Amino acid sequence: MVVGGGWAGCAAAYSAALSGTGTVLLEKTDMLLGTGLVGGIMRNNGRYTAIEEVAAMGGDELVKIIDGTARHRWVNFPGHRHATLYDATRIEPAVRLFLQEKGVRIRLQTRMTDVVKKDGRLAGVVTSEGEVIYGDVFIDTTGTAGPVNNCSRYGAGCAMCILRCPSFGPRVSLTARAGIKEITAGREFWQFEAMSGSCKLDKKSLAPWLVNNLERDGVMVVPLPENLKKEGLLDRKACQQYNLPEFAENLVLLDTGHAKIMTPYFPLEVLRTIDGFGSASYADPYSGGRGNSVRFMAIAPAGEDLRVNGMPNLFCAGEKTGLLVGHTEAIVTGMLAGHNAARTLRGLKTIRLPDTIASGDIISYMLDRMKSIDGLKKKYTFSGSVYFERMKEKGLYTTDIETIEKRVRREGLAGVYKKEVRGRRMI
Repeated sequence: MVVGGGWAGCAAAYSAALSGTGTVLLEKTDMLLGTGLVGGIMRNNGRYTAIEEVAAMGGDELVKIIDGTARHRWVNFPGHRHATLYDATRIEPAVRLFLQEKGVRIRLQTRMTDVVKKDGRLAGVVTSEGEVIYGDVFIDTTGTAGPVNNCSRYGAGCAMCILRCPSFGPRVSLTARAGIKEITAGREFWQFEAMSGSCKLDKKSLAPWLVNNLERDGVMVVPLPENLKKEGLLDRKACQQYNLPEFAENLVLLDTGHAKIMTPYFPLEVLRTIDGFGSASYADPYSGGRGNSVRFMAIAPAGEDLRVNGMPNLFCAGEKTGLLVGHTEAIVTGMLAGHNAARTLRGLKTIRLPDTIASGDIISYMLDRMKSIDGLKKKYTFSGSVYFERMKEKGLYTTDIETIEKRVRREGLAGVYKKEVRGRRMI
């Protein structure tokens, strides 16, 4: 049972189903992918390497689904190269249908609010409707954003973002409900909470010439006058790979079906003073001129196999695993968590990804760094900040698919996620 239908949850459900394990995915809203509905950036910088590792390990069909909705490929924008921009307006139904074809039972508008435990293990979850759904092994992909009171405390209040807590209820952590003490921001730990790093503009509200250029090239960089530069706010971004001078000195727009503006706090009355933006309006979040969702509020304590410490049949993926940022990072951890959940069900030893491939190295590095106060101040992503630098130093970054496939084969992991997990059912 996977609780949470963002990119991590979808990847975990796919991976578990690939192993031959019956899988149900619970999502509290009426759509899958969570922040992936306003994201759209793949393959930029080291994410190219990481997503090809996922493909080489057996997740190639999911990678093809993502690539199949691409609006632009090999896009370069400040600090980032060879990005693929998927269509945020088309990706959700494509992923939903794909998972259903793989045998995943998807239950939308099913909000987990409590758990059932037996003999020190999770035995089921309780929904907001009072239904008890039983399972054998569980994966927490409930994320770290919100709820609304945190957005008020650490952000600008509810910005009416894609997560839609007022409509579908606030985030409830499966790990916390299981009785596991989480690593919680703003209390005894360093305040590592951060604001989501971008918003989307309604294309119809922008000047036609601007939209034409954006759709042609996939990217637009609009210089800002000196009085509108945003240096002081960049360190609040969850996506620290975009904490670069270019994102303070310019408006950076990406075409993801919407016009994705790479800043989450540009006041609308100021934005409308810029040529081409005179009638601009935010499509998500509606209050994007003040802020966006607040993330990294609560993280599960987990090992390198992504099993949650203290609960033998609970795994986690995505931002629940630590200070990881991005869709690709969510998919990498989701694939591993789903596979290890299936192995646990069959009484087999879980696997850890080696640090000779980027997917394994980022998990072990991030978990190690989070043991220190300095490490808790950072965010970890294949596409920038401290981890991409490490990735380059270790020689892990490459866009050569043959090289990536050789590394995966050398570690005995080629197609590992596609192999049916056999063994006597132990749970």
